[in-house]
Amino acid sequence: MAPNIGWGRTADSPIGDIAYLARSEHRIPALAALAERPRSRSELCEETGVSSSTIRRTVNEFEDRRWIRKDGHQYVATPPGEAIVSVMEDAIDRVETERELRDVWHRLPDVVGELPTETWSELTVTVADPELPYRPVNRFESLLERTTTLRFVRPEVALMDPCLNRLHERVDSGVDVTLIDRPNCHLYFLTTYPERSAELLRRTNFTVLQHDDLPPYGTGLLDDRVVISCYEQDSGMAQAMIDTDVPAVRDWARSVYERYRSDARPIEPRQLVD
Repeated sequence: MAPNIGWGRTADSPIGDIAYLARSEHRIPALAALAERPRSRSELCEETGVSSSTIRRTVNEFEDRRWIRKDGHQYVATPPGEAIVSVMEDAIDRVETERELRDVWHRLPDVVGELPTETWSELTVTVADPELPYRPVNRFESLLERTTTLRFVRPEVALMDPCLNRLHERVDSGVDVTLIDRPNCHLYFLTTYPERSAELLRRTNFTVLQHDDLPPYGTGLLDDRVVISCYEQDSGMAQAMIDTDVPAVRDWARSVYERYRSDARPIEPRQLVD
C-alpha cells in the first residue's frame, strides 16, 4: 500500500507527486536543469549542491515517474517532466509574489487583486524592510533612468531621497514630468527644498498640479512601465511598490491619471508657503 501523505491522498496521487517535489529543495532545480539540457549525475550534484547518493535516489524517482530518460551517460527531461517542472516553477513564482504582497495587499487598488494569477509573474514587487527602508525608492530611481515621460498621481516615492536628485537630473535631460499631489505634500517639498523646488518649477517640462481628494496609493505612468506605490499612513514612507507592463494595469492607470488630471489645478507656491 502506498504511504498516506495527508488529505486522504497517497504518494501515487497528483498531490503525492507535488509533495514529493516540494519536500526537498533540490528536486525542482534538478528537474529544471534536466529540462534545460542533458546532464550527468555529477553535474546535477554540482548544480544542486547535494550528495551523489541523494542525486542517485532523485534520478531513480524521476525515472520511475517517467519525468526523465537516460541519454548515454546523461539524463534529460521527457515532455511530461518538462510540463510538471514548468507548473511547479510557475506555482513558486506566484507564491513568492503573494508572500511579498500579503502585508500590503489591503493598501493596493482593486485592479491588482483582479489580475489573473498567471500574470503575477509579470509584477515586480519591491517592499521596504527595516534594514533596507528605501528599496521601493531605489527601484523607482532605476525605472526613472529608462523613461522619457512621467505622469504620476501621488508621486511621493519619486520625491524622496535619494530619488529626488535623479528626478532633477532627468528633468534637466528633457524628461517630461507631470506630478499630481495634495497641497500639503507640495507644501512639504516647497519648504524643505525651496531652491530645488523653485528651479524645477521654472522648467517647461515639469508640471506640478494639486488635488484635494487623491487615493491612498500612487499611480505612475512611464514609457513602458506602470508603477503603483503604497505609503505608510503615519510616516508617509513608501512601504511597497509594484511595477509592471501588464496591458490591463496600464489601461487602468491611464484612466486613473486622466480622471485626476481633469480635476487638478496648478499650484500657487506663494500661496502655499503663506
